[in-house]
Amino acid sequence: MDTKNSSKAIFVLFLTVFIDLLGFGIILPILPLYAEQFGAKPHEATLLVAIYSLMQFLFTPLWGRFSDRYGRRPILLLTLLGSIIAYTGLGFANSLWILFIARGLAGIMAGNIATAQAYIADITTPTNRARGMGIIGAAFGLGFILGPAIGGILVGSDPDNANFHLPSLFAGGLSLLALLCALMLLPESLNSETKAKITAHRYRQQRLNLLQLSQRPQFCMLAIIYFLVTFAVAAMDSTLALWSKQQLNWGPQQTSYLFAFMGIVCTIVQGGLIGFLKKRLGEIKLLTWGILGLGLGLLFIGFSQSLILLLVATALVAWGISVSQPILNSLISQITAAEEQGQILGIASSFSALARIVGPIWAGVSFMKFGIDAPFLSGSLVMLVALTLSLRVTKSTSELKAERVA
Repeated sequence: MDTKNSSKAIFVLFLTVFIDLLGFGIILPILPLYAEQFGAKPHEATLLVAIYSLMQFLFTPLWGRFSDRYGRRPILLLTLLGSIIAYTGLGFANSLWILFIARGLAGIMAGNIATAQAYIADITTPTNRARGMGIIGAAFGLGFILGPAIGGILVGSDPDNANFHLPSLFAGGLSLLALLCALMLLPESLNSETKAKITAHRYRQQRLNLLQLSQRPQFCMLAIIYFLVTFAVAAMDSTLALWSKQQLNWGPQQTSYLFAFMGIVCTIVQGGLIGFLKKRLGEIKLLTWGILGLGLGLLFIGFSQSLILLLVATALVAWGISVSQPILNSLISQITAAEEQGQILGIASSFSALARIVGPIWAGVSFMKFGIDAPFLSGSLVMLVALTLSLRVTKSTSELKAERVA
């Protein structure tokens, strides 16, 4: 695409992802408490988060390959349609097993983020790719500002009579709006040249296997860091509502507003600061600072006894999320050939999805066995490992170049 059409496509994609993530942001803070309405224990409530990620882990690489073969646009449309069905099922749920089915379907259709990232890679150059990924990140941030805030309003202020059905149905309506936007305004990003490369590549190699991936040390290092960061964040996401209920006697509305606060911080960082900081510090050093902030934030949550300290802690967490995730996506994209963007980004997203399976499961178990602070304190230890790995990546900055499979 030329510069004008590329900018228009990025805007439309931003709008589509924002609307879709708005619905996701509405549901995430209240989901564990929704499960408790049907008698779920803490470890069962976090399993409800994990089932979403399990399905995403299994299906995201498939959507990535399909987007390489059939185009980004059809996959985005299909996954948005599936999200509508999933949110509707969630809204009309009358038992715990229906919640699990609805969240499982939502996870199957959650491959649209990796496809959106591949779309950005199609229409940007390596020099401005971090900015493009940051714009998608800003859609996440805005979704997590307005989504939890809207969810908090819709669920009501009375913890004993919370309306969990209305936010789910509202989220389904938002996904319908996102589908209409993409259907009417979003063009296909794959041009004939890239499609030809993908076709030629398909005949030469059907899919990347573990042995071939192990021969890409830079990708492996970045993917491991991606896993660790997402593990810690997922553990926090799945237990923060349960923690705040016991620690601060909060209901779903107050927790939703806390998630909205984190969304504000994410949007400030990803919407403007990340480009400035990238020029000053470089992508890899910025990644290190993001991981450090995330680890400190999780540690502070574990010791929070007041609202002020909790806000400081969650601001640090939001900083870490908003810096590390787009930088990791950008670095992975830069070492990937054009004909493999969808597949490689899909694999990277699968690492992230795997972490969102293991993270909530660990969080639920540790919450019950070791105390309500355990998911956050253990997450800070995981970030210490990620920080060590990020310093090793820094040492090989000069070697950052496209990796190929012979």
